[in-house]
Amino acid sequence: MPDAIREVVDLLVTKGLVIPMEGDGRVIEDGAVAVRDGKIVALGRSAQLGAVYHPREMLDASGQIVMPGLVNAHTHAATTVFRGLADDRPLAEWLERFIWPAEQRFIRPETVYWATLLAIVEMIRGGVTAFMDMYFYEEAVAEAATESAMRVVLGEVLFDRGGPTMRSFDEALTCTRDLLERYCDHPRISICVQPHGTYTVSPDNLIRAKALADEYGARFGLHASETAHEVADVRARTGHSPVRLLDHLGMLDEQVVLFHGVHLDPSEIALLAERGAGVVHCPEANLKLASGIAPLPAFLAAGVRVGLGTDGPASNNDLDMWGEIQMAAKIHRGVSGDSTAVGARAAVALATQGSAAVVGLGDRVGSLEPGKRADMILVDLDRPHLVPMYDVYSHLAYAVGRGDVTATIVDGRVLMKNREVLTLDEERVVARVREIGGGVARWLEGQWHAS
Repeated sequence: MPDAIREVVDLLVTKGLVIPMEGDGRVIEDGAVAVRDGKIVALGRSAQLGAVYHPREMLDASGQIVMPGLVNAHTHAATTVFRGLADDRPLAEWLERFIWPAEQRFIRPETVYWATLLAIVEMIRGGVTAFMDMYFYEEAVAEAATESAMRVVLGEVLFDRGGPTMRSFDEALTCTRDLLERYCDHPRISICVQPHGTYTVSPDNLIRAKALADEYGARFGLHASETAHEVADVRARTGHSPVRLLDHLGMLDEQVVLFHGVHLDPSEIALLAERGAGVVHCPEANLKLASGIAPLPAFLAAGVRVGLGTDGPASNNDLDMWGEIQMAAKIHRGVSGDSTAVGARAAVALATQGSAAVVGLGDRVGSLEPGKRADMILVDLDRPHLVPMYDVYSHLAYAVGRGDVTATIVDGRVLMKNREVLTLDEERVVARVREIGGGVARWLEGQWHAS
C-alpha cells in the first residue's frame, strides 16, 4: 500500500516476539505494535501492520521480546543515596542509629531530586516504566519524573511527627493536597495519599488522610504488617492488628494498597479480598531485613489483588524488578514444598498487570492492548543465558535479567534505545549522586568513631 494511503503513526515496533500479557497468554510471532499519540493503536503480525501503518519512527525488535513495561509498585526511590548504608544490622538499630539520622542530615529537595533521577536511570535500564513512590519532598520526585518522561504514582509520606522535612502532619497533608491539585490532569504523574503506617500515624490522622484520598479518588497506600513487632505494637495500642484497625476505622476498600503484608492471618487475607484492597509483595527487602515471607500463594488463592515492588534501595539494595519476579516465583516453593505454588506466567503478571492494577494504573498500562498507553520494553533473546528457549514465560521468570533490556518506552516515547538512556544525562546524574554520597560516607565514618 503506498505511503500516501497508509495511516500515519508515531511509532511502529516490528519483528519482535510480542507478549501482550492479557487474555489467554497468546504470543505474536514476528509481531508488531503501532503507537499514535502515546496510545497503542494495534497489535498484529509485522507484515499486516506494515501494510496498514506508515510510522514516523520505526523500532526493529528482531530477536527480541516486546512486552509491557514492569511496574514497581512500592519504593522510596531517593534512598539510592543510602544504598548499602550500615547493612547487616538489626532493623531497629539500622533505622534509629543510621537511616533516620542520615535522612535528617542529608535529605533536602535537591538531594531527593538527584537521587530520584539516579533511581529512574536504574529503573529505565531495568525495564521499569512506572513506579509508586513514597518519600519526602515528593515535589522533587515529580520534577525528576517530568524531566525523564517516566511514569509515576507518588505521595508525600505522612507521619504524626518527625522526618527530615520537619513538616507537621497538617503541613504534609496540605502538601499532598497541593500535589493532587497540581497534577490532576498530568498524563504520566498520578498522586496518591500515603501515611507511613498504622504504628506511626494515629487513627484520627489516618481518617483525615483517607478522607483526602476519597475526595480526589486517589490511591491510599501505607506500610502494614511488615514485621511481627509492628503488628504486636499496633495491637497493644489500639486493640487491633493493622488490617483490622483499618477495617474498624471504615477505610479498608478497593483504593487501599498495603505495602508488604508479611504477617497476615487467613481471616485478614479473606477480609482484604472481600474489601478489594491490594497488597504489594516485596520479597527481597523482606528477606534482607529479616521481616519474614509474605503468604503470596494464599493472597492469590483468596483473590487478593497483588503487585510486586522492590522497596527502597536502602533496604533492598537495588531497583531490580526481575530479581523480585524470580524471588516471588521461587521462594514460596521452597517454603511450601509445592513446585506449582507460583507459576512463571503468574510471577510475570504480578510485575505487569498486577502491579499496574494495584497502583491504580490498570486501565492505562500493564498489558499491550489497543487503547492503552504505550508503555513497553524490548528484551534481547540473543544472549548466551537465553538460548535455547522453549517457553517464553519461563525465560522471563527465571532467566531474564535487567541487562537484557535494550529499549524502554513510556507513553510512546523511547526513553532507552540500544541500551542508551535518551532522556537523561546518565553520567551527570551518577557523578552528582556520587558527590552527595561522599558527604554521607564522611558522616558515616564519624558515626563509627562515635560508637
